[in-house]
Amino acid sequence: MSVYAFSLFLHLVSVAVWIGGMFFALACLRPASSELSPQQRLPLWEAALTRFFTWVGVAIVLILLSGGHMMMGMGGLHARWPVHAMAGGGVLMMLVFGHIRFALFPRLQRAVQAQSWPEGAAAVNGIRRLVILNLVLGIVTIGLAASLRG
Repeated sequence: MSVYAFSLFLHLVSVAVWIGGMFFALACLRPASSELSPQQRLPLWEAALTRFFTWVGVAIVLILLSGGHMMMGMGGLHARWPVHAMAGGGVLMMLVFGHIRFALFPRLQRAVQAQSWPEGAAAVNGIRRLVILNLVLGIVTIGLAASLRG
């Protein structure tokens, strides 16, 4: 396997972890947990997001390294516009994730610790809205990747 093929493999697996995790959270975990009381639901979200954010952190590092390597192989700054759009979309997603992880998630953690369920619900709702944004950005970015093969 070439270094480029290995970079592509790492990139795709990392994207699958991140995008798939967001889809799972929105389409599966959220509806399933909605029947739980806030005292059960919010600690579940805190525990699930703690684990997910660790994996997303690893995925982001691998996406940056593999994407940078592949972009250099496609001409670097002279690569086709979809490559730059993918990179821009990815950076935007990482910034949104950073806000979720370092601004909203600590609010959820503090609310769960204090058993302040309305504040925890507000934090989860803010996280949900930004995860929807990131999922849409991720799908658009995957579409840009697909356009490179045409």
